[in-house]
Amino acid sequence: MHFYQSPFLLLKKISTFVKELLQKNSNEEELFIKEVIASFTKLDISNISDIPKLERVVNDFANIVDNAWTKYSKIINITKHVKSWWNNNCNKDLAKYRSSKNIED
Repeated sequence: MHFYQSPFLLLKKISTFVKELLQKNSNEEELFIKEVIASFTKLDISNISDIPKLERVVNDFANIVDNAWTKYSKIINITKHVKSWWNNNCNKDLAKYRSSKNIED
Protein backbone atom coordinates (compact mmCIF):
# COMPACT_ATOMS: atom_id res chain seq x y z
CA MET A 1 0.00 0.00 0.00
CA HIS A 2 1.38 3.39 -0.93
CA PHE A 3 0.62 6.51 1.01
CA TYR A 4 0.63 10.12 -0.04
CA GLN A 5 3.80 11.97 0.77
CA SER A 6 4.95 15.41 -0.23
CA PRO A 7 7.72 17.75 0.90
CA PHE A 8 5.34 19.69 3.16
CA LEU A 9 2.84 17.00 4.16
CA LEU A 10 3.95 14.19 6.39
CA LEU A 11 1.95 11.35 7.81
CA LYS A 12 0.06 12.90 10.68
CA LYS A 13 0.85 10.93 13.79
CA ILE A 14 -2.01 10.70 16.29
CA SER A 15 -0.42 8.29 18.75
CA THR A 16 2.12 5.52 18.84
CA PHE A 17 -0.37 2.99 17.47
CA VAL A 18 -2.73 5.01 15.26
CA LYS A 19 -1.98 7.06 12.13
CA GLU A 20 -3.97 9.00 9.56
CA LEU A 21 -2.97 7.97 6.05
CA LEU A 22 -3.94 9.03 2.55
CA GLN A 23 -3.52 6.27 0.01
CA LYS A 24 -1.56 7.26 -3.10
CA ASN A 25 -3.53 7.38 -6.37
CA SER A 26 -6.82 6.92 -4.52
CA ASN A 27 -10.05 8.82 -5.04
CA GLU A 28 -9.50 10.35 -1.60
CA GLU A 29 -6.07 11.64 -2.62
CA GLU A 30 -7.57 13.27 -5.71
CA LEU A 31 -10.38 14.87 -3.68
CA PHE A 32 -7.88 16.05 -1.06
CA ILE A 33 -5.71 17.76 -3.68
CA LYS A 34 -8.69 19.33 -5.44
CA GLU A 35 -10.09 20.68 -2.18
CA VAL A 36 -6.74 22.14 -1.10
CA ILE A 37 -6.24 23.82 -4.48
CA ALA A 38 -9.80 25.18 -4.58
CA SER A 39 -9.53 26.55 -1.05
CA PHE A 40 -6.03 27.92 -1.62
CA THR A 41 -7.22 30.01 -4.57
CA LYS A 42 -9.73 31.70 -2.23
CA LEU A 43 -7.07 32.89 0.24
CA ASP A 44 -6.69 36.64 0.37
CA ILE A 45 -3.00 37.22 -0.28
CA SER A 46 -3.38 40.70 -1.73
CA ASN A 47 -2.20 42.63 1.34
CA ILE A 48 0.63 40.78 3.08
CA SER A 49 2.35 43.90 4.32
CA ASP A 50 3.54 42.79 7.74
CA ILE A 51 4.37 39.71 9.78
CA PRO A 52 0.95 39.34 11.48
CA LYS A 53 -0.80 39.37 8.06
CA LEU A 54 1.67 36.83 6.71
CA GLU A 55 1.12 34.62 9.77
CA ARG A 56 -2.65 34.82 9.21
CA VAL A 57 -2.29 33.65 5.60
CA VAL A 58 0.09 30.83 6.60
CA ASN A 59 -2.25 29.73 9.41
CA ASP A 60 -5.25 29.87 7.07
CA PHE A 61 -3.40 27.68 4.57
CA ALA A 62 -2.38 25.24 7.31
CA ASN A 63 -6.03 25.02 8.40
CA ILE A 64 -7.12 24.34 4.82
CA VAL A 65 -4.66 21.46 4.51
CA ASP A 66 -5.44 20.12 7.98
CA ASN A 67 -9.22 20.17 7.39
CA ALA A 68 -8.91 18.46 4.00
CA TRP A 69 -6.46 15.90 5.46
CA THR A 70 -8.86 15.10 8.29
CA LYS A 71 -11.75 14.82 5.84
CA TYR A 72 -10.08 12.45 3.34
CA SER A 73 -7.44 10.52 5.29
CA LYS A 74 -8.04 7.10 6.75
CA ILE A 75 -7.24 6.24 10.35
CA ILE A 76 -5.47 2.91 10.76
CA ASN A 77 -4.24 1.04 13.79
CA ILE A 78 -0.59 0.09 13.61
CA THR A 79 0.08 -3.45 14.77
CA LYS A 80 2.85 -5.94 14.24
CA HIS A 81 0.65 -7.54 11.55
CA VAL A 82 0.22 -4.41 9.39
CA LYS A 83 2.02 -4.68 6.05
CA SER A 84 2.71 -1.55 4.01
CA TRP A 85 1.99 -3.33 0.72
CA TRP A 86 -1.40 -4.80 1.76
CA ASN A 87 -4.38 -3.05 0.10
CA ASN A 88 -8.10 -3.55 -0.57
CA ASN A 89 -7.38 -5.75 -3.59
CA CYS A 90 -5.43 -8.09 -1.31
CA ASN A 91 -8.43 -8.24 1.04
CA LYS A 92 -10.77 -9.08 -1.85
CA ASP A 93 -8.43 -11.75 -3.25
CA LEU A 94 -7.95 -13.31 0.19
CA ALA A 95 -11.71 -13.40 0.80
CA LYS A 96 -12.24 -14.98 -2.63
CA TYR A 97 -9.60 -17.62 -1.93
CA ARG A 98 -11.00 -18.39 1.52
CA SER A 99 -14.43 -18.82 0.00
CA SER A 100 -13.38 -21.07 -2.90
CA LYS A 101 -10.21 -22.71 -1.49
CA ASN A 102 -8.95 -22.58 -5.09
CA ILE A 103 -5.29 -21.50 -5.35
CA GLU A 104 -6.02 -19.88 -8.74
CA ASP A 105 -8.37 -17.41 -7.06
